[in-house]
Amino acid sequence: MQQRQQTARRSASSARRFLKRNVSIALAVTASAAVLGSAPSASAGTGHSGSSGYSYRGSVVTDVRTEATFDYAAGEIPENITANPDGSVTLSMLGSCAVCERTHGPQLMRISASGERTVLVTGQVGEAISGNTRGSDGTVYYALWAPGNAARNGVYALRGDGSPERIAALPADSGPNGLAIDAAGRTLYIADSLKGTIWSVPVSGGSATPWLTDAALAPVPTEALPIGANGLRFHNGALWVSNFNKGTLLRVPVTGTGAAGPIRPVAEGLPNIDDFSFLTSRSDVVFVAQNGSSSQNGPDRVVVVYPNGTYKPVLTSEDGLASPSATAVRGNRLYITNGGVPEPHDPKLQAGRINFTALLAHAAH
Repeated sequence: MQQRQQTARRSASSARRFLKRNVSIALAVTASAAVLGSAPSASAGTGHSGSSGYSYRGSVVTDVRTEATFDYAAGEIPENITANPDGSVTLSMLGSCAVCERTHGPQLMRISASGERTVLVTGQVGEAISGNTRGSDGTVYYALWAPGNAARNGVYALRGDGSPERIAALPADSGPNGLAIDAAGRTLYIADSLKGTIWSVPVSGGSATPWLTDAALAPVPTEALPIGANGLRFHNGALWVSNFNKGTLLRVPVTGTGAAGPIRPVAEGLPNIDDFSFLTSRSDVVFVAQNGSSSQNGPDRVVVVYPNGTYKPVLTSEDGLASPSATAVRGNRLYITNGGVPEPHDPKLQAGRINFTALLAHAAH
């Protein structure tokens, strides 16, 4: 993005317009600890929205619209999203699952920038397609959760001819969910929602190896929907993972040898935290989906989490959220998948505009 030469006489209003146009510069101007710095432990000060005096209906995300609607009865229940460079998005559809009648198989669907839908994969009834991600070469990977079926459970890749190939088998009692690929594009990581484990496997395929097993990743067995490690992202030399039951966002550094470093909580007190995305590839500001209505024990919200552990709800059910399960950022656009679990069952894909000025203003508090 080209910048015009700045002069000492540029007005304040022009400076504000410049700030909006140049996101990377705006982030650099903000205190590094608030926006670009490494995420500290949540014990350094995890704050709730109420503690700052902000209302739920802020202006960090505006112009929220429904981009696509889906058929809940047909199993079109969006679970995960990847925003692709060509303007399309790839969605994981749960199909028949724990919260609906087992009548339809899950799907992996691509929606083009013009709105055209293409079903890339259809699974079997009783399975779920959970996480999906995209390699730097364009390869699409997805997690197939096939409960009790060791012959199907695991991670798949879509080959050049569009056919799926299982590249990593997982135990029948595991729950593959979020996926992430390291910066080198060589290692694929898998969040296991049932076993408190993050698995790793080469992107070319092979035997999955437990990369990290820890109580911080485990589910809470007494919960109505016992789900532990959920969303997963590789970002700035670390794996970031959410724990659905424990309401935590965690950062796990990847050491020089590829091993897991010490787990550090970034934010706590976010029950039913699902998947998440980062503002930019350099920023540690996170947009988190809180999927409360999926288990009927919490709010439906999208929350922005700052690197110092403070967070602020920026969208709620008043904005049309209905079981928000994941977010994705492309430029100044924030995408949200909604499973539509509560009646009247309104599964959809929403998108809103990120107001960077408001986002940075909140970061300063």
